[in-house]
Amino acid sequence: MARAEVSEPSILYAGNGGSIHRSARPSTARPPREGVRLVRPARPARPVRPPPGTPTLPLAVLLGAPGLGLELIAGPRDERLIGTIGTTELPEPAPYLFGGELLLTAGVRFPPTPEAVDAYVRSVVAAGIAALGFGVAPVHDEVPGVLVEACERHRLPLVRVPPATPFVAVNRAAYRFMAEARSRDLREVSEAQSALASAAARPDALPAVLHQLATRVGAWAVLLDAGGQELFAAGARPAPPVPRQLRELATRTAARLTDRPPGERPAPPTAAVEHAAGRHLTVHTLPGALVLGTAAEAPPTAVHRSVTGVATVLLSLLTSPRHALGADARGAGALVRLLLGGEPAAVAPLLHPTGRWTVVQGRCSRPGHGEDPVRLAALGTALGTPYLDVSGTDLLALVPGDAPADPGGAVRLGWTLGISAPVGADGLPYAATQAGRALRRALAAGLPAAHQREEALSVHTLVPGEDARAHAEAVFAPLAGAAAPGAAVLLETLRGWLAQHGSWDRTAAALALHRNTVRQRIARIADLLGTDLADPDVRMELWFALRHLPGEQPPEH
Repeated sequence: MARAEVSEPSILYAGNGGSIHRSARPSTARPPREGVRLVRPARPARPVRPPPGTPTLPLAVLLGAPGLGLELIAGPRDERLIGTIGTTELPEPAPYLFGGELLLTAGVRFPPTPEAVDAYVRSVVAAGIAALGFGVAPVHDEVPGVLVEACERHRLPLVRVPPATPFVAVNRAAYRFMAEARSRDLREVSEAQSALASAAARPDALPAVLHQLATRVGAWAVLLDAGGQELFAAGARPAPPVPRQLRELATRTAARLTDRPPGERPAPPTAAVEHAAGRHLTVHTLPGALVLGTAAEAPPTAVHRSVTGVATVLLSLLTSPRHALGADARGAGALVRLLLGGEPAAVAPLLHPTGRWTVVQGRCSRPGHGEDPVRLAALGTALGTPYLDVSGTDLLALVPGDAPADPGGAVRLGWTLGISAPVGADGLPYAATQAGRALRRALAAGLPAAHQREEALSVHTLVPGEDARAHAEAVFAPLAGAAAPGAAVLLETLRGWLAQHGSWDRTAAALALHRNTVRQRIARIADLLGTDLADPDVRMELWFALRHLPGEQPPEH
C-alpha cells in the first residue's frame, strides 16, 4: 500500500527581499488508496512578464554582470524581463510562484526520470517564470542533459550558475541593477516634467508641450478634436495609414464619451491603445472633446506613461476656457476704467506694459467652430492672447507684442487671418484697418494668412501729413453726397478693387460681393469723380489719396 511522504527539509527563498524559510512539518495528507494515482489539476499558463508596476531588468543584464559568470545554455535568447529572484528545492514549486521569476535551484530533489524532468519544466513554464537557473555543485557536477533538452523543448531560458557564485550574489546583483534602473527612470521623469512645465509657460504653449512630449517619448504626438481633425502636431509624422488609424481610434474613444447617456452606465475609460502597422497607438481624451494621440514604434515604457500623463494634465489646463479666456485682476481693472470713460491709450498699459499691440482679424471656414468654448480656448492659446472677440465666423483679436504666437495653429483650427503691423495703443484703430485689409487680401488670394508690415521710407512719407490729408479729402469730396450705399462703402470698394489690381473676381471674393456689384460701384465712382479708372496714373493717384484719408495712417507723434 502506498504511504504518504512524511516531512523532509524543504527550502523556499522569498526573492523580494524576504528570508529563507525552512519547514519540517509532517504532512497531514491522507494516504491514497492502492491503485489510485494522485493528479494535480492543470494550472493555466501565466504570462512571462512580471506583474505591472514591478521593477524589472532584462535577463541579458544579469548574464553580462561581471563576477557572476552566468551562462545561458538552453532556451531562447530573447528579451526576458526578470521581476524577482526565487530559490527553491521543492519538487513542485509552481503553486508558490507569481510569474516573472528567475528561479534558482541546485537540484537537491532533482526529478529522477526524464518524464519527471519534463513535467517539472512544463509546470514552471505554465506558472510564468522568466528563466530557470541551475547551480552546479555541490549536488551535481554539471547541469543534467535531460534538463537542457526539456528547457529547449519548452523554450525556457536555462542559466548555468557556476560553483563559485552563491545564489545570494545573483539576488544582490539583480536588485542593484533594478535600483539603478529605478533611479534613472525617476531622473528621466523629473527632467521631462521640468521641460513640460517650461513649455506650458511659453506663449506657444500647445505646440511647445507637444514638442516636448514627442521628444521625451520618441513618438509622433498630435492634438485632435472629437472628429479627428488635427489641431497641433509634433515629432516625425509616420507614414500612412498610421495617422488615419490614430484619428479613427481617437474618434471612437471620444464618441464613447460624448454618446454615453448620462447616468445609465459607468463612464468609459478616457484612454485607449491599439497596435497597427508596426506602430503602438495611444489616445487620451481631454476635457472639451479634445484627444491627445501618440504613435510610436516601440511599446510605451513606465517612464513614457508617466510623461504622457503629465502632458495630458498640462494640455487639459491649457485648452480649458478658464486658462485661455479668463481675465486677471489687471484685465478687470482695465475694463472698469473703459466703462467709466477712460481712454484706450491710457488703459492699454494695464493689459500689456510694453505698449505694443498687433490686431488680428479672421474669418472661419467652419461654421459654429468659433463659438465652441474649447476651440475658442485653443484659438486664444495659438494666437497668444485672451483678448478675442468672435462673432459668428468673424474674429477680432488684440495680441500683446509684435506677432501672434502661432498663427499656423489658428489656421489649422479653420481660420484665415489678416495681421496688422505692431502699433502703440493710440494706433489701434489704424491697426484694425490694416488687419481688415490684410484679411481681404488673404481671402482673395486663397492664402491662410496675410501680414501688414511696418513701412520704411517711401513716397508716402515725403509729403507732410496735413497736406496729404487735405489733398485726399479734396479728391474724394464728390463722393460725400453719394446715395446708397454711401461714400464709405464706395471708398471701400474702390480700395479693394485697386488692391486687387483691378480684378473683378478677386475683389468680389475679398468683399463678399457679386462681381457685377463691383463693376457697377466702380463705374459709379468713375462717374462721380469724373475720371478714367483705366488710366494707371489715375489709379496711382487715387491709391495715394486713399492712403491719406483720415483714419488711414497711424497717429503722428
